[in-house]
This record gives sequence, C-alpha cells and structure tokens, in this order.
Amino acid sequence: MKHLRFYFDPISPYAALAFERLPEALKGCSYSVEYRPILFAALLHAIGQKGPAEIESKRQWTFRQVAWAARQHGIPVQVPAQHPFNPLPLLRMAWACAPAGGTPNRLTVEKIMRHVWQGAGADANAAPRLAALTQELSPQRDPASEEVKENLRTATEEALNAGVFGVPTIEVDGKLFWGQDSLDMLAAYLRGDPWFEQGDWEAAALSRPGVKRVQH
Repeated sequence: MKHLRFYFDPISPYAALAFERLPEALKGCSYSVEYRPILFAALLHAIGQKGPAEIESKRQWTFRQVAWAARQHGIPVQVPAQHPFNPLPLLRMAWACAPAGGTPNRLTVEKIMRHVWQGAGADANAAPRLAALTQELSPQRDPASEEVKENLRTATEEALNAGVFGVPTIEVDGKLFWGQDSLDMLAAYLRGDPWFEQGDWEAAALSRPGVKRVQH
C-alpha cells in the first residue's frame, strides 16, 4: 500500500475537483491518504508568483476550465461570492478538527471543500455560514489557538521544503503530482507503470537552461 500526502487549500477550485475525483481516479489502487491543509498564499510568496485569480485574463480562463472540468466529471461546482478570499479560518478549522499530532480526516475536508465550492455561490467567509460549519464539524481544538496556527505554519513549511509549489499536490515516494489533471498520471504510478522505473521520470525533468527574464 502506498501512502499519499494530499496538500490542499480550499481556496483552490482545482483542489476541490481533485478531492472529489480522487476515489474514482484511483479506483483499484492500494493507497492511504493523509490530508494536509496548507496556505497557498505562502507558497506563492515564497516562489515570487501571483495566484491565478490575481491575473484577470488567467482568472477568467481558470474558472472557464474549472466549469468545463466539473461538467465533464459530473461534479457540482458553484464559485463562491468572493474569490479570492481569506482561507485562514477554514484552514485553521481543518487543523482544529484533527487530533493533536494528526491530520484532518476525509469527512472534515469534504465538508470544508463543499462549504466553499458547493455552497450555492455564497460567501465562504460569511459569519453565519462559518458558525454553522463550526457547529457541524465540532472541532476538537480551538481554531484560534496557537497550537492550531502552528500546525498550519509547520505543514506549509514542510510542503515548501518538499518542493510543493501549488495546490493540489499529491506526494508519494518523494514524487510530486501537481494539479487535478495529474490524477491519471498518479494512478499509472500506483499501478506500476514502467515509465516511472526506467529513468523517464528523472530524464523529463532535466534542466534545459535558456533565456532568463531579468527582474527589475
């Protein structure tokens, strides 16, 4: 059995799609999943990149592609009233639902993801909705506690140290599979596709330096 680490931030529609698709995409594979909420904005800051929603033309394409993918896979998706939004309350809620030293389970992540992306287009951070979600999840720890905040900071730092640069990313055996469209590739790896064992994985990533853009 392979152990997967699913790095996500509920702000990402691709993370929501990957989460919903995961059981079907990996059907027949032997695996366990550890869900690790991380702060996507911290990844972007660390690598000096803007998020897709911060670039208007890219934002438009992102949500068109998300709508198409959701339709193709039969996943109901409604974009929240405000996007991007501050995901910290939801990320801390996820960690607060995890036992000390553990990670949130799939049911917790499902409720948080669907709160954002299957919430009839409502504001993900609306106080009444957050209060209702808190009551439904009944977190074991205080989401505002320093312990929970440290869980989120540590998980984000560990993701960066592992080479994670975006969400969703699934890590297995030190390999990183980024994006909901990498699930088929991940499934092939779990099923023992020889491509991963004959050097192609490593060869495909060999650096080919060329022109570098100068930052001003």
